[in-house]
Amino acid sequence: MKESIKLIDKPTFLGSLALLLLVTIPLIIWPDQGKEYVGLARNFVVENFGVTYLMLGLGGFLFMLYVSLSDIGRIKLGEPGSEPEFKTSSWASMLFCAGIGVGIMVWAPIEWAYYYQSPPFLLEGGTAEAVKWASAYGIFHWGPVAWSIYLIPALPIAYFYHVRKNRKLKLSEAVAPLIGNKNVRGFWGKLIDVLFVFGMLGGGATTLGLGAPLLNEGLHQLFGFEKNITMQIFVLLLATAIFGASAYSGIKKGIQSLSNFNLLLAMILLVFVIIVGPTTFIAEASLSSISTVFENFFSMSTYLEPFGGFNGYDDTQFPQDWTIFYWAWWLAFAPTIGLFIARISYGRTMANMIIGSLFYGSFGCALFFMVLGNYGLNLQLSGTLDVVTILNTESQSAAVFAILGSLPFSTIVIALYTVLAVVFLATTFDSISYILASVVQTEVDDEPMRWNRLFWAGALSFLPITLLFLGDLQTLQTASIVAGAPLILISLMLCISIYKTARYDLNRQSSVPDHEIDLDEFPEHDPWSRKGSWKDD
Repeated sequence: MKESIKLIDKPTFLGSLALLLLVTIPLIIWPDQGKEYVGLARNFVVENFGVTYLMLGLGGFLFMLYVSLSDIGRIKLGEPGSEPEFKTSSWASMLFCAGIGVGIMVWAPIEWAYYYQSPPFLLEGGTAEAVKWASAYGIFHWGPVAWSIYLIPALPIAYFYHVRKNRKLKLSEAVAPLIGNKNVRGFWGKLIDVLFVFGMLGGGATTLGLGAPLLNEGLHQLFGFEKNITMQIFVLLLATAIFGASAYSGIKKGIQSLSNFNLLLAMILLVFVIIVGPTTFIAEASLSSISTVFENFFSMSTYLEPFGGFNGYDDTQFPQDWTIFYWAWWLAFAPTIGLFIARISYGRTMANMIIGSLFYGSFGCALFFMVLGNYGLNLQLSGTLDVVTILNTESQSAAVFAILGSLPFSTIVIALYTVLAVVFLATTFDSISYILASVVQTEVDDEPMRWNRLFWAGALSFLPITLLFLGDLQTLQTASIVAGAPLILISLMLCISIYKTARYDLNRQSSVPDHEIDLDEFPEHDPWSRKGSWKDD
């Protein structure tokens, strides 16, 4: 045990734990005041940094396209001649399941209903134009921009871990070319790692807080369990136990198995809905939605309502409530999911990791929204089920399960959906606890220590349980928006870091082939170390 304690990066471990307690304990003691301050924090961030979030999202997407098409994209992540550690199907399922979590189960069937009532671009709700955007906006919010944000930390971390053989899975190590080794080991490096943990806790709190009512509703539908806070806390603790056991098992035994199982369940559900649902409507609406996103991608990526509230223009807060929230949510999760994508991408090229993540991630999310979302939209438009009224008078979770209940064999479908939600939740959070444990260790040879993984699996549920007592959707969204804000500057640093370092290393190679590039010539001293220099030949 003493040897394992020595491997713990105590400032990062204790600083992260202290930050968690510093946020949650006051909210528990003073919940009313806490909710008020949470609202003020949200307003401050979205009003002052909203444009920055959107610039980060679009800029990140364009940067990923550049890297994948440049010679940097041809760099192999691993030894010369190495093969991918995981076959493509398992790799795709792991990055997809870790990246989206239970959130896709919460939003895919019902997100259209919010846009249908309060569409973007100052349109009138309930109109044909509102339907068009309602079907498309979910695909956009869970599409290439979201996965580009995840890849911002994934690129430099994968490069330093697999190419330069830095066995420390830390965000601070990825910005070493900009701040220097001395600062990485000192205050600034520890601060970056603690901010990473803070972002992860905020993003995790949002996901768990959104997932608990959904799972509670599923258990209510199946077994008649009460719908209340106590039951939701029980659901969170149950999910914690599941992903704790999986994280304890490690990547190959736990996370890979859960991801493959989850992907199979998801495909069964989606194929079933396509077959028994309005197949033609789903196909036509899906094609139309994809076309809408492609045609309006840049407008959607930069929409901010700057004239809202002036001269009779409505201030709908649509960008703040949706696009900015989503970009902040992805950013809060980005270091964690980025580290995970980097860890499982050994043997692939940088471009393969980028294009694979953008394609498999975006396509997988789009499938959920196209099938489940358009099925729910069809119920509303055909008059079969008034989903909007259920959403407004009961709850989001009740609306989701009302949609599922309209399908044939509804009890089986609801059971499958509930199991799928639990496993999605477990897959995401065993991945997060795995990476969290890696960050607070001084070195990770293969996998972080088991007790360390198990500890963070349990700690992850603390903040969302606290936020459940504070109540509404906006409070849960705030956790991500505020927690992700400090990571905006760090994201820019990460992009500069990977470009600067990869370009430096490529220039040092005696020859650069036209296909995969195996980097094998590095300076004796890194240019960001005390003895190194960026001017070395």
